[in-house]
Amino acid sequence: MRTKLSKLLDSLHSSFWFVPTLMVVLAIGLSFLTIHIDQSSNTEIIGNLGWTYALGPSGSRAILSAIAGSMVSVATTAFSITIVALQLASSQFGPRLLRNFMQDTGNQIVLGTFISTFVYSLLVLRTVNGVEENEFVPHLAVTCGIILAIASIGVLIYFIHHSASSIQVDHVISKVGRELDDVIDRLFPKQIGRGASKHRNEPSTDDIPADFNREARPIQANRSNYVQAIDTNRLMDLATEGNLLLQIQKRPGDFVVKGSPLAMVHPAEAVRKKLAEQINSAFVLGSQRTEQQDIEFSINQLVEIAARALSPGINDPFTAVRCVDQLSAALCHLAQKEIPSAYRYDDEDKLRVIAEPVSFVDVLDAAFNQIRQYGQTSVAVTMRLLEAIAVIATFTHTQEDQDALLRHANMIERGSHEGISEELDRNDIKERYLAAVKAIEQR
Repeated sequence: MRTKLSKLLDSLHSSFWFVPTLMVVLAIGLSFLTIHIDQSSNTEIIGNLGWTYALGPSGSRAILSAIAGSMVSVATTAFSITIVALQLASSQFGPRLLRNFMQDTGNQIVLGTFISTFVYSLLVLRTVNGVEENEFVPHLAVTCGIILAIASIGVLIYFIHHSASSIQVDHVISKVGRELDDVIDRLFPKQIGRGASKHRNEPSTDDIPADFNREARPIQANRSNYVQAIDTNRLMDLATEGNLLLQIQKRPGDFVVKGSPLAMVHPAEAVRKKLAEQINSAFVLGSQRTEQQDIEFSINQLVEIAARALSPGINDPFTAVRCVDQLSAALCHLAQKEIPSAYRYDDEDKLRVIAEPVSFVDVLDAAFNQIRQYGQTSVAVTMRLLEAIAVIATFTHTQEDQDALLRHANMIERGSHEGISEELDRNDIKERYLAAVKAIEQR
């Protein structure tokens, strides 16, 4: 349930309608409140206050009409600028980066401010009455409308600055890097050497039935899509209640084809239609990958920016180097985290769920493989990759991680012989390769 709620909140945060709608509702409530205060209070007292609007019906209508009309024009302009920014982001950085711009709370608040001010002005305007017998001017409500208009001017200035800075490549890369660090902290909260693991790293011989591979039955996916999140707590509860052993076949970020196995269940006779529906409901599927439980999603965003920058049509190695810097920082961060065990036990110390986690080696391959391939002819990118490996090596703790770094260093060095013709450039690369190998061996 918590996983699905988190997915819903993430969807609302990524939408361009939720925050503006919420602000419009607040504006409607504010209009009714201020009008009620004007109607229930002495109009002359409110009008005589030094900070309130005190003109007659015609002036009030003119001001509210001007505010409402200008807000529609400004909102249209802001929306147009946002669309241009989205088009630029899609063509320059990649369509996967559109999600980051959609999640920008600043843009959502800007659009919501203009629309809510427009709605507020219309609702107050309808109450202004110029008939002498029943003349009514909501002085407090009109004053609040003027304050909202002034605030909208400030928001417009902020929006112009924010739009100009948000499409700068350094800003985009830094934002994705921060999101990647947040994902690492959320998915891998424990640091190496701090605290004891609740699960064993390796199961005993009696934990997994000898006939598991032969007798376990698959639970098939009921539709095709990307796995966005998995409610592992729900799967643990199902396995404990039914005295089952579940082996999860997919992990967040994988594409599932309808009819392919999501999980293997032992014993086979426990598989029923209801259990299949319950296990399917624990897998949150969607049309696109998200960073909720998928660390490789943010990695791929940085890799996509770097790959586009290294394309012959753009040829921007500086952007690729910037991406390598962010990736190396994230890998240093991940190398200090404790990767959870694949084996999950219940309170009675009985193995219930087997779920292979994403490892440091998997993330390293996702981060460096494509940049290495596309940047094979770029001296700057090749050297920065080797420098990054030397830095990452100082944060690693396992032989497996160090072997993976050495494997990438060897591939980068071999690729330089094919992609770079100048001997002096190859000598510089060789020097950094030896420094990276030394840093790995010293661990």
